Amino acid sequence: MMHSPPEGSANDDAPRGEPPRDLRAALEAVLMVAAAPVRAEEFARVTGEPVHRVRSALEHLKAEYDGVIGNTPAPPNEASGTGYDGRSATRADRDDPAPTAARVRGFELREVAGGWRIYSRSDHAQLVTDFVVEGSSSRLSQAALETLAVVAYLQPVSRSRVSAIRGVNVDGVVRTLVQRGLLSAHDRDESSGSVLYSTTPLFLEKLGLGSLDELPDIAPLLPGTDQLDDIED
Repeated sequence: MMHSPPEGSANDDAPRGEPPRDLRAALEAVLMVAAAPVRAEEFARVTGEPVHRVRSALEHLKAEYDGVIGNTPAPPNEASGTGYDGRSATRADRDDPAPTAARVRGFELREVAGGWRIYSRSDHAQLVTDFVVEGSSSRLSQAALETLAVVAYLQPVSRSRVSAIRGVNVDGVVRTLVQRGLLSAHDRDESSGSVLYSTTPLFLEKLGLGSLDELPDIAPLLPGTDQLDDIED
Protein backbone atom coordinates (compact mmCIF):
# COMPACT_ATOMS: atom_id res chain seq x y z
CA MET A 1 0.00 0.00 0.00
CA MET A 2 1.33 3.40 -0.96
CA HIS A 3 1.67 6.09 1.67
CA SER A 4 1.59 9.84 1.14
CA PRO A 5 4.66 11.80 2.22
CA PRO A 6 4.39 12.97 5.84
CA GLU A 7 3.19 16.50 6.47
CA GLY A 8 6.05 18.98 6.44
CA SER A 9 8.30 16.73 4.37
CA ALA A 10 11.10 18.21 2.25
CA ASN A 11 9.08 17.83 -0.93
CA ASP A 12 6.05 19.83 0.21
CA ASP A 13 7.43 23.22 -0.85
CA ALA A 14 9.01 22.25 -4.19
CA PRO A 15 7.15 22.22 -7.51
CA ARG A 16 6.96 18.83 -9.21
CA GLY A 17 10.22 17.93 -10.93
CA GLU A 18 12.38 20.25 -8.79
CA PRO A 19 14.62 19.26 -5.88
CA PRO A 20 13.31 20.43 -2.48
CA ARG A 21 14.34 23.95 -1.47
CA ASP A 22 15.79 22.83 1.86
CA LEU A 23 18.26 20.54 0.05
CA ARG A 24 19.29 23.37 -2.25
CA ALA A 25 19.72 25.65 0.76
CA ALA A 26 21.85 23.00 2.51
CA LEU A 27 24.07 22.66 -0.54
CA GLU A 28 24.46 26.43 -0.77
CA ALA A 29 25.45 26.61 2.90
CA VAL A 30 28.26 24.11 2.33
CA LEU A 31 29.34 25.76 -0.94
CA MET A 32 29.69 29.11 0.83
CA VAL A 33 32.41 27.77 3.14
CA ALA A 34 34.08 25.24 0.83
CA ALA A 35 37.75 25.99 0.19
CA ALA A 36 37.92 23.38 -2.58
CA PRO A 37 35.49 21.70 -4.99
CA VAL A 38 33.07 19.41 -3.13
CA ARG A 39 32.16 16.05 -4.65
CA ALA A 40 28.50 15.07 -5.02
CA GLU A 41 29.20 12.01 -2.86
CA GLU A 42 30.42 14.28 -0.05
CA PHE A 43 27.28 16.40 -0.30
CA ALA A 44 25.25 13.20 -0.14
CA ARG A 45 27.10 12.09 2.98
CA VAL A 46 26.55 15.31 4.92
CA THR A 47 22.92 15.82 3.81
CA GLY A 48 21.82 12.18 3.99
CA GLU A 49 20.33 12.47 0.49
CA PRO A 50 20.95 10.10 -2.45
CA VAL A 51 23.68 11.15 -4.87
CA HIS A 52 21.23 11.42 -7.78
CA ARG A 53 19.08 13.88 -5.84
CA VAL A 54 22.13 15.90 -4.86
CA ARG A 55 23.23 16.10 -8.49
CA SER A 56 19.74 17.20 -9.52
CA ALA A 57 19.79 19.96 -6.89
CA LEU A 58 23.25 21.13 -7.97
CA GLU A 59 22.22 21.28 -11.61
CA HIS A 60 19.13 23.24 -10.58
CA LEU A 61 21.24 25.74 -8.65
CA LYS A 62 23.62 26.10 -11.58
CA ALA A 63 20.75 26.83 -13.96
CA GLU A 64 19.25 29.27 -11.48
CA TYR A 65 22.52 31.20 -11.06
CA ASP A 66 23.01 31.28 -14.85
CA GLY A 67 19.56 32.80 -15.35
CA VAL A 68 18.21 29.78 -17.21
CA ILE A 69 15.38 29.35 -14.71
CA GLY A 70 13.81 31.59 -12.08
CA ASN A 71 13.95 31.25 -8.32
CA THR A 72 10.99 30.22 -6.20
CA PRO A 73 10.85 32.55 -3.17
CA ALA A 74 10.09 31.28 0.31
CA PRO A 75 6.66 32.15 1.75
CA PRO A 76 6.66 35.33 3.88
CA ASN A 77 6.49 33.41 7.17
CA GLU A 78 9.79 31.73 6.27
CA ALA A 79 11.60 35.00 5.59
CA SER A 80 14.21 36.12 8.12
CA GLY A 81 13.00 38.54 10.78
CA THR A 82 14.76 41.80 9.91
CA GLY A 83 14.11 41.75 6.17
CA TYR A 84 11.13 41.28 3.88
CA ASP A 85 7.92 40.54 5.83
CA GLY A 86 5.53 40.00 2.93
CA ARG A 87 3.45 43.14 3.42
CA SER A 88 4.47 44.51 0.01
CA ALA A 89 3.30 41.34 -1.75
CA THR A 90 -0.17 40.84 -3.12
CA ARG A 91 -2.51 38.35 -1.49
CA ALA A 92 -2.05 36.01 -4.43
CA ASP A 93 1.72 36.18 -4.07
CA ARG A 94 1.47 35.31 -0.39
CA ASP A 95 -0.94 32.44 -0.89
CA ASP A 96 0.85 30.90 -3.87
CA PRO A 97 4.37 32.28 -4.39
CA ALA A 98 5.38 31.96 -8.03
CA PRO A 99 8.90 31.68 -9.43
CA THR A 100 10.60 35.03 -9.91
CA ALA A 101 11.99 36.08 -13.28
CA ALA A 102 15.24 34.43 -14.28
CA ARG A 103 18.27 36.57 -13.45
CA VAL A 104 21.95 35.95 -14.05
CA ARG A 105 23.76 36.11 -10.71
CA GLY A 106 27.16 37.66 -10.06
CA PHE A 107 28.44 34.22 -9.10
CA GLU A 108 28.28 30.85 -10.82
CA LEU A 109 28.40 27.21 -9.83
CA ARG A 110 31.02 25.18 -11.67
CA GLU A 111 31.82 21.48 -11.74
CA VAL A 112 35.61 21.33 -11.63
CA ALA A 113 38.22 18.81 -10.53
CA GLY A 114 35.57 16.21 -9.79
CA GLY A 115 33.54 18.48 -7.50
CA TRP A 116 31.40 21.61 -7.30
CA ARG A 117 32.36 25.11 -6.19
CA ILE A 118 30.99 28.66 -6.39
CA TYR A 119 33.07 31.26 -8.22
CA SER A 120 32.57 34.94 -9.03
CA ARG A 121 31.26 35.21 -12.55
CA SER A 122 34.02 35.81 -15.08
CA ASP A 123 32.11 38.77 -16.55
CA HIS A 124 33.03 40.72 -13.41
CA ALA A 125 36.67 39.57 -13.15
CA GLN A 126 38.17 43.05 -13.47
CA LEU A 127 35.79 44.53 -10.90
CA VAL A 128 36.61 41.77 -8.42
CA THR A 129 40.35 42.17 -9.07
CA ASP A 130 40.16 45.92 -8.45
CA PHE A 131 38.23 45.35 -5.23
CA VAL A 132 40.63 42.70 -3.90
CA VAL A 133 43.76 44.66 -4.77
CA GLU A 134 42.39 47.90 -3.30
CA GLY A 135 41.23 46.14 -0.15
CA SER A 136 44.50 44.30 0.36
CA SER A 137 46.84 47.21 -0.39
CA SER A 138 45.91 49.29 2.61
CA ARG A 139 48.01 47.37 5.06
CA LEU A 140 50.94 44.94 5.07
CA SER A 141 51.35 42.11 7.56
CA GLN A 142 54.27 42.01 9.97
CA ALA A 143 55.79 39.17 7.94
CA ALA A 144 55.54 41.24 4.77
CA LEU A 145 57.15 44.27 6.41
CA GLU A 146 60.03 42.18 7.75
CA THR A 147 60.60 40.55 4.38
CA LEU A 148 60.47 43.92 2.63
CA ALA A 149 63.05 45.31 5.04
CA VAL A 150 65.46 42.44 4.41
CA VAL A 151 65.17 42.87 0.65
CA ALA A 152 65.54 46.65 0.90
CA TYR A 153 68.88 46.37 2.72
CA LEU A 154 70.36 43.36 0.92
CA GLN A 155 69.04 43.74 -2.62
CA PRO A 156 69.33 42.14 -5.03
CA VAL A 157 68.66 39.07 -2.92
CA SER A 158 67.10 35.62 -3.42
CA ARG A 159 64.08 34.26 -1.59
CA SER A 160 66.15 31.46 -0.08
CA ARG A 161 68.53 33.94 1.48
CA VAL A 162 65.67 36.02 2.88
CA SER A 163 64.13 32.81 4.26
CA ALA A 164 67.43 31.90 5.92
CA ILE A 165 67.68 35.32 7.55
CA ARG A 166 64.06 35.37 8.78
CA GLY A 167 64.01 31.68 9.71
CA VAL A 168 60.76 31.01 7.84
CA ASN A 169 59.67 30.31 4.28
CA VAL A 170 58.94 33.60 2.51
CA ASP A 171 57.78 32.37 -0.91
CA GLY A 172 54.16 33.41 -0.36
CA VAL A 173 55.11 36.77 1.17
CA VAL A 174 57.46 37.59 -1.71
CA ARG A 175 54.72 36.75 -4.23
CA THR A 176 52.38 39.12 -2.38
CA LEU A 177 54.95 41.92 -2.39
CA VAL A 178 55.58 41.42 -6.11
CA GLN A 179 51.82 41.51 -6.73
CA ARG A 180 51.57 44.75 -4.77
CA GLY A 181 54.32 46.25 -6.92
CA LEU A 182 56.76 46.71 -4.03
CA LEU A 183 59.27 44.08 -5.22
CA SER A 184 60.40 43.04 -8.67
CA ALA A 185 62.38 40.04 -9.95
CA HIS A 186 65.78 40.55 -11.56
CA ASP A 187 68.21 38.28 -13.36
CA ARG A 188 69.20 35.01 -11.77
CA ASP A 189 72.29 34.70 -9.61
CA GLU A 190 75.13 33.29 -11.72
CA SER A 191 76.37 30.90 -9.09
CA SER A 192 73.10 29.51 -7.71
CA GLY A 193 70.58 30.21 -10.47
CA SER A 194 68.21 31.76 -7.92
CA VAL A 195 65.95 34.65 -8.92
CA LEU A 196 67.04 37.89 -7.29
CA TYR A 197 64.57 40.46 -5.96
CA SER A 198 64.82 44.20 -5.45
CA THR A 199 62.52 46.98 -4.32
CA THR A 200 60.67 49.11 -6.89
CA PRO A 201 60.12 52.84 -7.38
CA LEU A 202 56.71 52.35 -5.74
CA PHE A 203 58.52 51.22 -2.58
CA LEU A 204 60.46 54.50 -2.51
CA GLU A 205 57.27 56.42 -3.20
CA LYS A 206 55.41 54.78 -0.30
CA LEU A 207 58.29 55.53 2.08
CA GLY A 208 58.79 59.06 0.76
CA LEU A 209 62.40 58.40 -0.24
CA GLY A 210 64.32 59.78 -3.20
CA SER A 211 66.66 56.80 -3.37
CA LEU A 212 67.81 53.78 -1.41
CA ASP A 213 70.71 55.85 -0.09
CA GLU A 214 68.19 57.60 2.17
CA LEU A 215 67.36 54.38 4.04
CA PRO A 216 68.43 54.68 7.69
CA ASP A 217 71.53 52.79 8.75
CA ILE A 218 70.27 49.84 10.80
CA ALA A 219 73.42 47.71 10.76
CA PRO A 220 74.31 48.61 14.37
CA LEU A 221 70.88 47.35 15.46
CA LEU A 222 71.14 43.95 13.77
CA PRO A 223 73.21 41.38 15.67
CA GLY A 224 75.30 39.11 13.49
CA THR A 225 75.16 41.29 10.36
CA ASP A 226 78.78 40.45 9.71
CA GLN A 227 77.69 36.85 9.11
CA LEU A 228 75.02 37.60 6.50
CA ASP A 229 77.47 37.03 3.64
CA ASP A 230 78.02 33.51 4.95
CA ILE A 231 74.39 32.58 4.32
CA GLU A 232 74.28 30.76 0.99
CA ASP A 233 71.32 30.30 -1.36
